[in-house]
Order: sequence, then structure tokens, then C-alpha cells
Amino acid sequence: MTRSSRIPGFYRLAAADRRRALADRTGLGARDLAILGAGGLDLDTADGMIENAIGTFSLPLAVGLNFVVNGEDFIVPMAIEEPSVVAAASNAAKMVRQGGGFVAEVSPPVMIGQIQVVDVPDPEAAKARIEASATDLVAEARAKMPRLCARGGGPVGITARVLAAADSPDGGMLVAHLHIDCRDAMGANLVNTVAEAMAERIATLAGGRPGLKILSNLADRRTVRVMARVSDEALGGAEVRCAIAAASRFAELDPYRAATHNKGIMNGVDAVVIATGNDWRSVEAGAHAYAARSGRYAPLATWTDDGTALVGRLEMPLAVGTVGGALHVHPAARVALALVAVDSAQKLAQVAAAVGLASNLAALRALATAGIQRGHMSLHARVLARAAGARGDLIYRVAAELCAAGDIHPERAQEIVARLYAEPAARALTLEEAS
Repeated sequence: MTRSSRIPGFYRLAAADRRRALADRTGLGARDLAILGAGGLDLDTADGMIENAIGTFSLPLAVGLNFVVNGEDFIVPMAIEEPSVVAAASNAAKMVRQGGGFVAEVSPPVMIGQIQVVDVPDPEAAKARIEASATDLVAEARAKMPRLCARGGGPVGITARVLAAADSPDGGMLVAHLHIDCRDAMGANLVNTVAEAMAERIATLAGGRPGLKILSNLADRRTVRVMARVSDEALGGAEVRCAIAAASRFAELDPYRAATHNKGIMNGVDAVVIATGNDWRSVEAGAHAYAARSGRYAPLATWTDDGTALVGRLEMPLAVGTVGGALHVHPAARVALALVAVDSAQKLAQVAAAVGLASNLAALRALATAGIQRGHMSLHARVLARAAGARGDLIYRVAAELCAAGDIHPERAQEIVARLYAEPAARALTLEEAS
């Protein structure tokens, strides 16, 4: 078995043939991949996951190809409804692959549990007392999480911040941050549990009373960094390199542009996070808060022109898990994790961030050259062709005609489908499909 994310012509295969190709490269059995054909989640399982369930709501599940991260090939599951994202990310990954792939590094998987303390008579003195007692407080917190500590994780530190002085309208207020290494879990339940368990102890030490006790989704101690170097040959010329660097600079100068720039990154990141059963809302909240940490909203990724190549760098918080949460019960999420074949939450974060940087590169290259709509609308044309009734190779014929005419609308697609199916060759194809 050769585990390669380079599968030429994959998009032209029928869905069943794509699954067979993945089975050949991943070792997953046909039964495992067949789960994906029906949406990956039955109603009984869904009813056990949330309240008031009445059904399931599916998203297309695809695979991003051509990804090499730290010298290792990855076939990346992506769940997303937007046309062009998977194809664009895979194409950008192919460009980066030519230069050796993405280089990624990740911090330890440390989450923050916030313990708010209110009615503090002297917040500065309380802060000093908490931090002076940090060793004892961490030891107490670790004693409450023996199994996580046995796996190499658990509470590793505590800090405190004053939020309001005693004579302010809010009264004396501070927040203690308990830092917890969650290992391969995203960690929300772990963090919330220990924050609640430690709240009275910390509030007593501060001389106040406990307020909120919950994790922070600004996981700025759980960050991932990804770098890519792309040659002029892969990009399509030095002019493209300069144009992408200029487009990146626009995002650095303008928060309105930075928001759309970052949305393109999250197209890739979220698709991986959703596919693997992780909390994409948490990741989104953390990413955008991190982008604004300086007090001004900024891009999570930048691209610079070093004179010979385009160099991209992304840094963001990315709290994901490979155990716990929906993974306990969601069959498709388990298959998606098996497809990407990561051995830790940290490696999953590196892969997801690489997909985000690839998505960003693809979007900037499109904007800097033909414009974002060209590739997007060509894929949208296929969606319209299928919706109009085209099947098999006719989908591509209808889409090509729509794009050539520059008239990518449902009514036009229906006209083309009706005409093509009236041709003898198309009628024969219809009969063959029906049989």
C-alpha cells in the first residue's frame, strides 16, 4: 500500500471509484468508506448527540489531495458546501508540494480555564497572592485530574490578571487563568471541570467570591505555525508572485480586506475541523480573536516576496482533538480521522492549518490573476448542470458550454441539458444509466 496524497484525475472518477482509490492508499476497508455514502450519521445516533433531534443534515465530504506537511503525505477530509474550496486547496497544495511541502510546528496543547473572582477588596494584592501560590494551586488542580496527568497532560501553570479596581463601577475583579495540557482532547469538558473544582479555593485566596468558571476559546497557548515556499514556476511567473505579495499587503493594511482574507483561510481550516468531528465554532472564535489581539484586526497569514519565491506564513490558535467529543459516536468523523491518519491532536492541527494556508494561497492567486469568480463559477456551473438533470460526462459538457457562453444560470443550464439529452448519443447514455 502506497500512502500518497497525489492521485491524478481523482475528481473525474465516480464517487464509488474514488472510495476504492482511497481504500487502496489508506488501508481502510470498503465497509468503513461505505459509511460515508449515506451521510455518515443515522438518526438514532443523532438523537443521542443532541436534544430535539428530528433528522440529520449532511454536508458534502471530500478529500484534499497533494498535501505534504513536514515531509509526510496526507489525504485530508474536508466537509464543506462551497464550490471550489477543495479543488483550489488541492491545487495550491500541489504548487507547495513542488517546493517540498508545508513546514509546520505546533505548541503544546495547552488550554486556558478562566476563573473569575468578583468583590475583591484589593485586586493587585490578590493577584500577587495567587501567583505566589501557583505551585501549590497547580498541584491541587493536578490531583483532581489523575488520569490526564498519567497521560502526560494536566494543569501546568496559573496566572492572574486584574480586570477592575475595587473603586470601579464593576468593583474589584480579577481572573485566574489555569493552564491545562489536554493532550489529544480538544479539552472543553476537562477544562471546565477543573475550573469549577478550583474556583472556591482561588476565590478564597483572592478574598472575593467566584464568578464564571469556564474555558477560553482564545487558545493563544495552543497555536500552530505553518510556512510554505512557492516557486515562480509553480505560481505561473514572477508577476504572479509580486501580485500575491501585494494582495497580502492589502490585508495587512486594511481590516475590511483582512476579514475576507481570513475567511478564505477558515474555508480550509473549518472544512477539516468539521469533517473530523471537532468544534469549528470554537476554532473560528479563537482565530478571529487572535487576529485582533493587537487591538486592530489583521490577517492570520501573510505572503512575502523574497526576490526569488513567494513565502507564506500562518499563525493561529487551533484547538482540536482526536479523542472525545463527537468522535465517540459519529461514524463519519471516525472514518475521516482514519483517512487523514494523524497520530495526535497536534498533528491534526498542523494539517488543518496547512489546508488553511493552501486555501489562502489559492484565493490570492485567483484574485491576482483571472479573478476569484473564474474558478468558482466553473465549479458552480457543474452544480447547475447536475441540478438541471445532467449525469456522467454530460455534467462537464453542460458546464463547459455555460462557461463558454458566460451565462451561468439555472435556466440556461436546463436549456442545454434538454438539447443534449435530445441527441442520440445522450439518449443512449440515459438508457445505459437506467439499466
